[in-house]
Amino acid sequence: MEEDFLEQAADDLKTIEFIKGYLPQDLKEKFTDDDLYYFIDVLADYYVESGLLEQEPGPDGCIDIDTEVIAKAVAERARKDKYGDFDPKDLIWVVQGELEFGEQE
Repeated sequence: MEEDFLEQAADDLKTIEFIKGYLPQDLKEKFTDDDLYYFIDVLADYYVESGLLEQEPGPDGCIDIDTEVIAKAVAERARKDKYGDFDPKDLIWVVQGELEFGEQE
C-alpha cells in the first residue's frame, strides 16, 4: 500500500513538472504547484465520473476528448470547492498538458 502511494506521488510529480513545462510563459506564474496538484486530482475524478475511461475508441483507435468541456468542468469544480476562480481558457492548457503527459507514458 505504501509502495503504491509513493509510486502515485512520484507520477503526480512527473505530471506536474511536465505540465509546468507545457504551459505558456504567461500561465506558468498563474498556477502554483498546489493548484496543479488540485487540478490533476479533479481531472482524475472527472475522467472516472464522466465515463470517459469506459469509452470505446472510434475506428481511428482514438477517443474523442473535448478539452474545452473538461476545462469548464474543472473551473466549475474549483468554484464549487471554493478553491478559486479560474478561467477555463487558461485551464485548457493544464488539461492538454495532462493528456499529453498521459500519452507519453
